[in-house]
Amino acid sequence: MCSTVIDQLELINHPTNLTHSQTITVCATDLLALCIVRPPSEFDFDVCVGSSQRFGVPMGYGGPHAGFFACRQSLVRLMPGRMIGVTRDVNGQDAYRLALQTREQHIRRDKATSNICTAQALLANMAAMYSVYHGPKGLKEIATRVHNLTLVLAKGLQNSGNKIVHNHFFDTILVSPVGDEKHILARAQEKKINLRYFDDNSIGVALDETVTLDDVRDLLYVFGSSSSLEEIAENEDILRDSILKSEFKRTSPFMAHPIFNMYHSETRIVRYMKTLENKDLSLVHSMIPLGSCTMKLNSTTEMMPCSFREFADIHPFVPVEQAKGYNALFTELEKDLCEITGYDRICFQPNSGAQGEYAGLRVIQSYHNSQGENQRTVCLIPVSAHGTNAASAIMAGMTVEPISVTRNGSIDIENLKQKLEKFNNRLSCIMITYPSTFGVFEETIAEICRMAHSYGGQVYMDGANMNAQVGLCRPGDYGSDVSHLNLHKTFAIPHGGGGPGMGPIVVKEHLAPFLPSHPVVELLDPARPNSFGAVSAGPYGSSCILPISWAYIKMMGAEGLRRATQVAILNANYMSKRLEGHYKTLFQSPESGLVAHEFILDIRDFKKTANVEAADIAKRLMDYGFHAPTMSWPVNGTLMVEPTESEDKLELDRFCDSLIAIREEIAMIEEGKMDKHLNPLKLAPHTQQQVLSDNWDRPYSRELAAFPREFVRADNKLWPTVGRIDDIYGDKHLVCTCPPILPSYNY
Repeated sequence: MCSTVIDQLELINHPTNLTHSQTITVCATDLLALCIVRPPSEFDFDVCVGSSQRFGVPMGYGGPHAGFFACRQSLVRLMPGRMIGVTRDVNGQDAYRLALQTREQHIRRDKATSNICTAQALLANMAAMYSVYHGPKGLKEIATRVHNLTLVLAKGLQNSGNKIVHNHFFDTILVSPVGDEKHILARAQEKKINLRYFDDNSIGVALDETVTLDDVRDLLYVFGSSSSLEEIAENEDILRDSILKSEFKRTSPFMAHPIFNMYHSETRIVRYMKTLENKDLSLVHSMIPLGSCTMKLNSTTEMMPCSFREFADIHPFVPVEQAKGYNALFTELEKDLCEITGYDRICFQPNSGAQGEYAGLRVIQSYHNSQGENQRTVCLIPVSAHGTNAASAIMAGMTVEPISVTRNGSIDIENLKQKLEKFNNRLSCIMITYPSTFGVFEETIAEICRMAHSYGGQVYMDGANMNAQVGLCRPGDYGSDVSHLNLHKTFAIPHGGGGPGMGPIVVKEHLAPFLPSHPVVELLDPARPNSFGAVSAGPYGSSCILPISWAYIKMMGAEGLRRATQVAILNANYMSKRLEGHYKTLFQSPESGLVAHEFILDIRDFKKTANVEAADIAKRLMDYGFHAPTMSWPVNGTLMVEPTESEDKLELDRFCDSLIAIREEIAMIEEGKMDKHLNPLKLAPHTQQQVLSDNWDRPYSRELAAFPREFVRADNKLWPTVGRIDDIYGDKHLVCTCPPILPSYNY
């Protein structure tokens, strides 16, 4: 890829009569190459995209990897996804935070743009730490070594009569071989080397930092070169085609920030990473009750296979017979997930829940088109559905129509009937989240599916809340045609600060021919004659994290999975009942008064009585050592709590005790015992620097600020790094690149 891009740069360096205002130019590139190659910005590209896999992340048979998307300053506020911006806290201290489009797919729904992204935060951090450790000097050395080995290989192949197709290259050469391809293939297999064979008989060879001198010798042998490595390297003519001798050589500096120039020993980088880790609140500290996110235990045993080289060090395009272990895992995982959900077939390709939604909707559209019903483009979505649904439908080319809900949070059947009648033969599907994000099971779910089918539509069931269904009920049994499964929720893959995720789709048999395919790899299940194409570069998505879900299912077994679901629902109902009298649960079953696996606390009245909003409670929970529940979604001014099955009663009670204590603080404001503006909620969170300051001028004690309950004092207190931040300032002063903020500890 990189060699092709570099060859095209000469054309772009001499613009045609197209002006910059008429077109947007996008460059796909490689981070390691850019350490010695002129960056896209110097060729006046508007947008640059690529993968950070080259920076220390294993291939993993296709993923997970973190992609990157960069653009010129004038396009920044049009960027999809979540960007890190800079703001300031109440003390004027700089602070990083998610800027602009934070959770905008839930707020803007069908107008959202961030839905196309899955934030591969864990992988981005891996690549970042690789960059911090090596720094610009080390990265240049790695890139130069890889490039020089490629030059040596290219020269050796040319000496034996082979043709190198491109004049300029970094690490990848396209060879037009002089020898018989069968002989080359046989020698490559003898040396256990995989090459890429094209239909025109040319062969692709790509090197990386793991390649040794012996590997280059083997490649010379494979292509029939009689020259020794030493003889080739001694020839000064070898550098004639080097990027470092050409106009494409990079001369501009990069990674000038101190962070990339100070941690180049193992002890220093480990200490630096530890200081960053100490800032994070994770499941190591306390429960994370994010509604609709299912932050459950990710056991060490499940995670271990991800680091096994047999899973991690496999290229996604290796011959199928070299990935028999993965193939067996895919087959078993498909069988288990289909049995759990009541569907017939699965596609593991989508890399996130949102990507799974998009893939599932494209499958539905392909099915309708195959029936000659291209006019079916309307997607009905209840307002109680998951926030990403509407944006996914728009991306799939559909028109979104909302369905209202009743006072108890269930779908309004009468409104649904009206919309079905109105759109009739234009109906593509109804997109339901079950149980809904309002925390209730739709008791009419089977009837809803039947009604959609009677009008010729399909039923898409969002799998975000499968943690309330596994072992108890199956979407495929009550009429759904397709679902995506958030393996990073229900099936124990960790969220990783936003990624890696996996959102495979499961379908009924009639939709199987329309599942995503792949242009390079023949999938285990190739019977997809009407596929709309691929949704991911990897044939099976982020394959390297699938062993987590496989291990989770195998170790839990049928009874364990069912028990986990029952406990998750029990925990949510226990917390809802425990908080009665202090907070109002917004939606409950009208018959039983129960909720599903999550519930919504209504905070809106406190704004009138005490000037307290959901954000104030969320910030105050940090002082108690807890992450906040999902805030102001799906209903503005509320908190949505999901405890999962991973938390025991002691932890549930700790969290409930914290919310009850916060309610007592609100009562003190309501009673006039605390000021409506200067109180622990409005000024939370409280940092160590604030509490220890000589200037404590707040009308409540330091103890109440930092240690509001005994269990906070007894445990290992996690201090917030910064105080209350200024969101408005951050949105007005977006800074996408790192400002000169030094780390807390300068080792």
